[in-house]
Amino acid sequence: MQAVIMAAGEGTRMRPLTNKTPKPMLRVKGKPILEWTISFLPEKVDEVIIIVNYLADQIRNYFGEEWKGRKIKYVFQKELNGTGGAIHACKDILRNKFLVINGDDLFFKKDLEKLCREELAAMAFEVEDPSKFGVFKMDKDGNLLDIIEKPQEKDNKLANIGAYVLNRNFFDYALVRITEKEFGLPQTMAKMTDKYKVKVFPTAHWFPIGNPDDLARAQTEIEKFV
Repeated sequence: MQAVIMAAGEGTRMRPLTNKTPKPMLRVKGKPILEWTISFLPEKVDEVIIIVNYLADQIRNYFGEEWKGRKIKYVFQKELNGTGGAIHACKDILRNKFLVINGDDLFFKKDLEKLCREELAAMAFEVEDPSKFGVFKMDKDGNLLDIIEKPQEKDNKLANIGAYVLNRNFFDYALVRITEKEFGLPQTMAKMTDKYKVKVFPTAHWFPIGNPDDLARAQTEIEKFV
C-alpha cells in the first residue's frame, strides 16, 4: 500500500524555527517530525510519497530513495494550492487505494492500521471548540454525509484531523475550492458520498504540531505514541 505524506508547506506559524528548516524536519527527541510520522505508518505501507516544496532538498537528502525498507518517492507541489491540489500533484503515480496524512501531526500506528482496513475513510478527533475546525456530519452508521467548516453550534465536536484513506475514484470529482487559491481534499472527499460510503473513524489519539509551543510539548507527548 502507498502512503502520501503532505509536507510542502512553509510552516509560517513555526517561525523563526522554520526560517532555514522545513517544518517536517524540526526535531522531536532528536528525530525529525517526518521520521516519526513514517515510523508510525502501518506495516502494509511499502511505498511513501512525500509531497514537498519549501526547502525540499533537506527532506530529500535526509530520507533518500529508501528509508528503513520503504521506497520513498517525492512529488514537488509547484503551486501550494491546498490539500486537494497536493493529491492531484501525485495523481499519476498513485495506485488504487492509498493512505493520506499530514506531515506534521502525530497519529497512533494502530489507529492508522484500522483506518487502512476501510476502502474510503477519514479520521476524526473530539475537540473542545469545533468552531476552529471542519467537523464531520454523519449518518447513524458513522458514514460521512458532509463537512461543516467552523460551525457555531457545539453539539458536534468530531473534527477532521488530516488522515484519510482514498482510492482513485477521488479523481473523478472536481476539486472543491475553499479559498481563492486553495482546494480542499476533505471537501472533495465529501462529494464522493453521492456514490460511495466514506467511513468516519473516531480516535482518542492525535497530537498536531502547529506552533513552537506544540513542538515543545511534543518532546514529552511523543512517548505516548511510541
